[in-house]
Amino acid sequence: MAKAKENPLNTEATRNDVASNAKKVSISILQGCLVDSVDLYNATRQAHWNVKGPHFGQLHELFDGFYRALQDSSDELAERLVQLGGTANGTTQVLASQTRLPPYPTDLYAGMDHVAALADRYAQVAKTLREGIDQTDEAGDADTADLLTEQSRATDKMLWMLEAHLPPDTAR
Repeated sequence: MAKAKENPLNTEATRNDVASNAKKVSISILQGCLVDSVDLYNATRQAHWNVKGPHFGQLHELFDGFYRALQDSSDELAERLVQLGGTANGTTQVLASQTRLPPYPTDLYAGMDHVAALADRYAQVAKTLREGIDQTDEAGDADTADLLTEQSRATDKMLWMLEAHLPPDTAR
């Protein structure tokens, strides 16, 4: 009996006319960005739930807006991945094994500690999105590059808002 051909990207046939190689590149990039985005969403919720201190109200509200935006952007990444014939994998097990972000500390409470920890992660996600823009554009998938560009701008804005809370000497 012949073995079924392995399909590591779990792709499905689609009428989408993006070139096959571009689809493969984009699916891989999108899956990585999806995992990181959902992980960042969870880290932001962790901060939202546990923030304490003199800036509680402002940071609680800020983090709420951020994780809601990340929920929408994660959905956009997953839907684009599926449009290209991929399978969006966002289970807890996949997130734990594939995230490129460091684990979010569960012993943070002070508002500025959360801000600093999140800023590091937002910066990392923004960098990865920019790398994905170049890779998907070079592969010939302008639509995915455009989606990643939109998300890069939004992530940069959130990073800027986080950094605005930190003393100037903590910028990297």
